[in-house]
Amino acid sequence: MADPGSEVAAWLVAEGRLLADPVALVDGFCRRLIAAGLPLQRVRIGQSITHPLLTAWGVVWTTAKGGEDFVIDRKVLATSAFLGSPYEAVLTSRQPLRRSLAGLGPDDHTIFHELAEAGGTDYVAVPIIYGNATVQVASFVTDRPGGFTEAEVALLERLRHPLAAAMEPTAMRRSAASLLRTYLGVGPADRVAEGAIRRGDIVAVDAAILFVDMRGFTALSERLTSAAVLAVLDRYFETVAQAIVDRGGDVLKFLGDGVLAIFPVEQAGSAAAACDAAVGAVRAIRRGLAAGAEPVAVATALHLGPVLYGNIGSPDRLDFTVLGPAVNLTSRLEGLAKQLERPTVCSDTFRQAWGGSAEPLGAHPIRGLADSQPVFAIAA
Repeated sequence: MADPGSEVAAWLVAEGRLLADPVALVDGFCRRLIAAGLPLQRVRIGQSITHPLLTAWGVVWTTAKGGEDFVIDRKVLATSAFLGSPYEAVLTSRQPLRRSLAGLGPDDHTIFHELAEAGGTDYVAVPIIYGNATVQVASFVTDRPGGFTEAEVALLERLRHPLAAAMEPTAMRRSAASLLRTYLGVGPADRVAEGAIRRGDIVAVDAAILFVDMRGFTALSERLTSAAVLAVLDRYFETVAQAIVDRGGDVLKFLGDGVLAIFPVEQAGSAAAACDAAVGAVRAIRRGLAAGAEPVAVATALHLGPVLYGNIGSPDRLDFTVLGPAVNLTSRLEGLAKQLERPTVCSDTFRQAWGGSAEPLGAHPIRGLADSQPVFAIAA
């Protein structure tokens, strides 16, 4: 007679390992366990992630809803939701943990009480150890009276290694994607993940270009403590980046206290839509930075044009960025915004494509261009 546990293990390291969707993987795993006779009510598989704001992601599966993914904020690690929990115990000891959910006392962690209130009778958590020595946790709950049998607990512990083999590829892909998006932005990260990793892998795209620069940073740094300056900078960059990303833009560079971003025309659907998204981002940035105990002023410039988008650098040290005359013009316009004491200026090309109201500021000489260029101010 075939061993059901061996069949589940074989599926995990063969078909399961090749599934790109972790929810589908966990769902297939749980349904095979139930077919093998395990009375599962709930399964939760958590995965650590390399991310500045998140500490983990994973899949929770129940008989009622099937599989759903979740994320955990890094701040949770300092709360009672994690401290003293079975997850912390397994991560620290690297050993399995079992707890009957019958007869719980006041000293038992709240997660046990919550599972018992949902009808759970027994809880088993096992460590899932990856090739880089990191520990993940898989927990299993049953609602069968009397809980799991010893043989069922032994099966769950035996399956943790095939489960690790199946989950590790998708976990590594997610961490790699997270790192790329953190350091490159969404658009560049996706292109690099698709294989654009060689010097000279560059494409020409039409985009609305936005340059944002903080005003008064020197005076700010002289007036505030270092910790307070960093707090202001954090709020500044977070506000700027969020406004851009929320409107479909890509944050490409943090240049000192400046930010370079693009809104690709193809992605927006039209040049007018890309320009409108860029203007919306500027206005959201101003609203966000005007609030709070330490308001921040910025100079912003907008232009529309073709840019070269991709990898430049040395053969083994690359930078994913945009370059070209349109980028240079946007940078020069930002400097002009400061000179003219206007919060937001744009080129005539941008104004015409956008179609919104803009105040003419006359023609101005732009370094690098032979002829003076008409410049316009956009109301904040």
